[in-house]
Amino acid sequence: MATTPSLPITQFSLPKLYTDANTSTQRDDIQNPLHLLPRCNSLKELKQIQAFTIKTHLQNDLNVLTKFINFCTQNPTTSSMDHARLLFDKIPEPDIVSFNTMARGYSRSKTPIHAVSLFVQVLNPGLLPDDYTFPCLLKACACMSVEGLEEGKQLHCFAIKLGLNNNVYVRPTLINMYFECNDVDAARRVFDKISEPGVVSYNAVVTGYARRSRPNEALSLFRELQERNLKPTDVTMLSALSSCALLGSLELGKWIHEYIKKYRFDKYVKVSTALIDMYAKCGSLDDAVSIFDNMRVRDTQAWSAMIVAYATHGQSHKAISLFEEMKKAQVHPDEITFLGLLYACSHTGLVEEGCKFFYSMSDKYGIVPGIKHYGCMVDLLGRAGRLDQAYRFIGELPIKPTPILWRTLLSACGSHGNIELGKQVIERIFELDDSHGGDYVILSNLCARTGRWEDVDFLRKLMKDRGAVKVPGCSSIEVNNVVHEFFSGDGVHNVSTDLHRALDELVKELKMVGYVPDISLVCHGDMEDEEKEMTLRYHSEKLAISFGLLNTPPGTTIRVVKNLRVCTDCHSAAKLISLIFDRQIILRDVQRFHHFKGGKCSCGDFW
Repeated sequence: MATTPSLPITQFSLPKLYTDANTSTQRDDIQNPLHLLPRCNSLKELKQIQAFTIKTHLQNDLNVLTKFINFCTQNPTTSSMDHARLLFDKIPEPDIVSFNTMARGYSRSKTPIHAVSLFVQVLNPGLLPDDYTFPCLLKACACMSVEGLEEGKQLHCFAIKLGLNNNVYVRPTLINMYFECNDVDAARRVFDKISEPGVVSYNAVVTGYARRSRPNEALSLFRELQERNLKPTDVTMLSALSSCALLGSLELGKWIHEYIKKYRFDKYVKVSTALIDMYAKCGSLDDAVSIFDNMRVRDTQAWSAMIVAYATHGQSHKAISLFEEMKKAQVHPDEITFLGLLYACSHTGLVEEGCKFFYSMSDKYGIVPGIKHYGCMVDLLGRAGRLDQAYRFIGELPIKPTPILWRTLLSACGSHGNIELGKQVIERIFELDDSHGGDYVILSNLCARTGRWEDVDFLRKLMKDRGAVKVPGCSSIEVNNVVHEFFSGDGVHNVSTDLHRALDELVKELKMVGYVPDISLVCHGDMEDEEKEMTLRYHSEKLAISFGLLNTPPGTTIRVVKNLRVCTDCHSAAKLISLIFDRQIILRDVQRFHHFKGGKCSCGDFW
């Protein structure tokens, strides 16, 4: 007996879906309401069609239920997946195809764990997975990141038990799952066990390494793929370009660009966008602009990439001007667009403009700010010396502040010499995470500069007791297609090499034109001034720049990438080096680019 619908048929109407001048079409729709699905645009309209199936006694038809579930899982939301689950539960004996549809929907939703729990439920009646089941489930685990690792491992074991672990669809998703769950070694083991890996498997491992900030491994596998005469795809090129960007490897990036042009990968908007990002991060803004100007089609991501490029290179007015062009082109901005605009304002002290952009995100464009936007606002206010305002801003956020937000403010306290607020901020940080050595160092140095040595000793002891370690400064430079890395302190105990002798001579020349090492940056009360100067001399960026001077022809631009913020002493030295040797030096630190030329820096000493 058919279930009586809760909605009386007199109240039911399909104004958009059911009205048709063609009477034969109307007759077909009455006989089979599934004909209405292609015109269905929302869950509300789907429920109208579902109500009609109840009236026509088709509500339990397997084909009808399957089509409804498919619709709900195509663009999954919490409400659509809840409705899909209600429909799925109406199927007396669901087949594996129906389950795969559900799992795929959950893997794209905000509740991917439900895919695993539903899998456990359907396994009990004896339903066995097929080739498409594991990719959906492993993607769900990947979406859960580290929290999905155990479930991912269990699924891996089950795939082995069923003999599906070597399946062409399962292997790449296994690799991706382990990468996303931060078990890089397990991902590599899966890949290494493949006797003849195809391009899809290579893409999975190359992309995984790139996303985990291990560009050397990614590029090594990219070369291996070519040696095997496998044809890369656009996905391969995206990961290779991302790896070049991480390394700051301009020459390799240019070679990959030539490869892209040769095999017409530049027809993909995403690849051209990745080229903009690569050139910008490798310090070649002109090349990034050229790519953008020559794009026939520019989507939101392409505009955003160019805005971010201008922002990180300190050209805030060009970033803002490009945003105005973007609006004229009727391209809707996204979260990345506003990150670029906030970067631009932060790096040039445009506080009022930055605040306007931030509040327009939600008020005008309906974009909810994320943690990175909040961080930009704290940075914007902190750089401008509005420390109390930045503190209040963090306290009034609609989300729980993360350590990185407080660290941004702590760094500003260090720059502006505000010890008391710095102490308050570091207490907030320690409530969330006390393992980051850089936090102790910032406040310790701040205390040392004002002669508060008891506080310095206390912080250093606390740091040691808690096992907190400061990340060492590391700078890299690419010469003849080889990336060379240098760490701060290299040479302090060994000054016999050509590089260290050259750096010693370089410092002598700098002193002749007015360079005075800023030993106030070395906050160790037990060090003599000469020892402090030696510590400053062998900072990683000075070593990298000296290596560039020694190993590149006169007039060549020197490009250096540093993992931390450049210190004021190295900044001053780089300006003088650019003047004495008539070299342009492009230094990328963790926050922005510095273009040194003729004794000046593009940042205007505001960074």
